[in-house]
Amino acid sequence: MTAAAPSRRWTWDGALVGVVPPAISPLDAAREIDEGAITLLVEHLLRGGSSGLFVLGGCGEGAWLTARQRGVVIGAFARAAAARVPVLAGVMLPATGPAVEAARQAAGDGADAIVVGSPYYFGVDAATQRRHIETVIEAAGLPALLYNIPQCTHHLLSPTTVTELSHDSRVLGIKDSAGDFVAFQAFLAVKATRADFRVLQGHERLSAASLRMGGDGLVPGIANVAPTLMTELQEAATRGDAAASTKLQAAVNDLCGIYDVVHFLPALKASCQMFGIGNGVPSLPLLPAIEAERRAIAAILARHGLGRVAAGRGEARATARIGA
Repeated sequence: MTAAAPSRRWTWDGALVGVVPPAISPLDAAREIDEGAITLLVEHLLRGGSSGLFVLGGCGEGAWLTARQRGVVIGAFARAAAARVPVLAGVMLPATGPAVEAARQAAGDGADAIVVGSPYYFGVDAATQRRHIETVIEAAGLPALLYNIPQCTHHLLSPTTVTELSHDSRVLGIKDSAGDFVAFQAFLAVKATRADFRVLQGHERLSAASLRMGGDGLVPGIANVAPTLMTELQEAATRGDAAASTKLQAAVNDLCGIYDVVHFLPALKASCQMFGIGNGVPSLPLLPAIEAERRAIAAILARHGLGRVAAGRGEARATARIGA
């Protein structure tokens, strides 16, 4: 007898006006998906107040995992979330065919929505971008969040294209990680014609300013490390507390110094390992942070009361303020 699916405890209106971390994909020593670490990560993120989970994005190494691994990731996050928050699965692959396969797989493995952006590798114009996105959404049969990340796709999703795509009610909104505040404000203008279109900021250092300008939520990689900090910033901005949100933004900016130590993926995974989540191993060809880099990361975390490495053993231990 098949167990009944858990009753959904969220709405899109609530989920996309909070913090939706782009979760890492923990790997084991053989670089296979560590489902146990995913369970720990989900509890860490939900204790920190996260309103959704974005898997297989940049932080989730979605473009670097195999199709089989991507399926394991989606299923593990969906089971761990247990319908408490939605799971949004990235299908950021370079062409329509692979993205369609990934979108169908995501729907079958328990995702609540897909996250889709521009195709890449070859040059594409706006009409090609739109055709790609519309085809992938149709194949998935799920709602979709658009994703603007030109530093990875090498193609901008223009405000005009986003406006056209917003006419489809299946398009929930957009995550913008470009770091271009002018473009972000143009995405916000879409809300004038569709009030329920959600605009989320993915660039950590623009979080407070984006929320003050009318952004709906945040999709920050650093939330893997400090989800409570990000939800506190979201809440301060929502209640109009400029002084608090400015102070919290300064803390976020300092914490993002881990990205200056080593590539952001090993940095995030090393940080999570210091909380007892995963082993710090990224997908090849990236390598884990070396000891000197780990010490530098630990020092940054310590400034925020976030974690420590057990003396003499190199073993991760959580502090009382894990997720703070």
